[in-house]
Amino acid sequence: MQNFITADWIFPVIAGPIQNGVLEIAVDGTIKQVLTADEAKSKGIENIKHYAGVLVPGLINTHCHLELSHLRGKIAEKTGLTDFIKAILAFREQPEEEVVAAMQAADQEMYDNGIVAVGDISNLLISRSVKLNSKLYYQTFVELFGFNRPSEPIIAAGMQLRNDFAPLKATIVPHAPYSVSSALFAAIKAVTTAGEVMSIHNQETMGENELFEKGTGTFADFFEAVGIAQNEAHNSGQNSLAYHLPQLPTDVNTLLVHNTFTAKADIDFAKQQHPKLYWCLCPNANLYIENNLPAVDLFKNEELKITLGTDSLASNSQLNILAEMQTLQAHKGISFAESLKWATLNGAEFLGIADQYGSLTVGKKPGIVCIGLTEDGIIKKETTIKRLF
Repeated sequence: MQNFITADWIFPVIAGPIQNGVLEIAVDGTIKQVLTADEAKSKGIENIKHYAGVLVPGLINTHCHLELSHLRGKIAEKTGLTDFIKAILAFREQPEEEVVAAMQAADQEMYDNGIVAVGDISNLLISRSVKLNSKLYYQTFVELFGFNRPSEPIIAAGMQLRNDFAPLKATIVPHAPYSVSSALFAAIKAVTTAGEVMSIHNQETMGENELFEKGTGTFADFFEAVGIAQNEAHNSGQNSLAYHLPQLPTDVNTLLVHNTFTAKADIDFAKQQHPKLYWCLCPNANLYIENNLPAVDLFKNEELKITLGTDSLASNSQLNILAEMQTLQAHKGISFAESLKWATLNGAEFLGIADQYGSLTVGKKPGIVCIGLTEDGIIKKETTIKRLF
């Protein structure tokens, strides 16, 4: 049995929007036809179900921390990144059943919000059972830390955790430049193979750049407070991006996450260093932690491959990519059509799953989502989102 559905507009993403377009969908969600209204009429297609709003492919969340879902509402807003990290360390350890239940609820929340695939940061194995039973596609990033510890036991533990996530797809990645030594970067690079995907937190706070440039600032104070000694990478006159990017493998899709304090010179440097970069924006988390947003217009003008993420429920009130799009539209004037590509096709291409997800294309099974967008194209807080397939 085939289903024919239509809406005020269809956004295939790989092509311009189609007013009153018609999708033919197989029972399993595979797209059989993408038609204009005239084409559907000429074929004599009847019994077309109409939805108010727009039809789009399922959304891609390229940056999430599912295992922090139990921290929703427990950490104060706008404290800055170092105080946020201290709060994570203080509140993270909770009973396993509470953590698992929160992850299950968060996974369902993402499904209900039209998300079909997630790039998820994991430090533990606890999310494996939730992901195995999920309707979402998960790419797990096994995240490693270590600035003043030997890298051998860290990489060995990371490889074991990666293997333990099987049959789920998992790769080993560095956490952030301020938490990964050159030796650990080298060890991560050595176990990364072509075709995998890489992720790293980048320039999320001004203090991160200042630590590497001058050896001062909020991160320098944080290091001193927890007894982490600075080394030759700090107070080097170069910022954090200049430290970490040359140490990453250049033959894999690599996601730079947050980029809240990335400047034009950083982008120029990055383009010279790495041919397969994607830039993830998590605007609601940026406002939650630092009360700041990246220079989105700069990223647009430089034609960067932008994706969207939610970060965790420790730093966000919801796991909803449409809410991230709404914030970008309200604060930065980004149109729905433009951010939709960031939220779908770009994310699918980064994760290497664009053969199935990211656009309304014949033969794909990308998920079909109806967004209650009106003619003005403005995403409002009350704009609805409903998963159809």
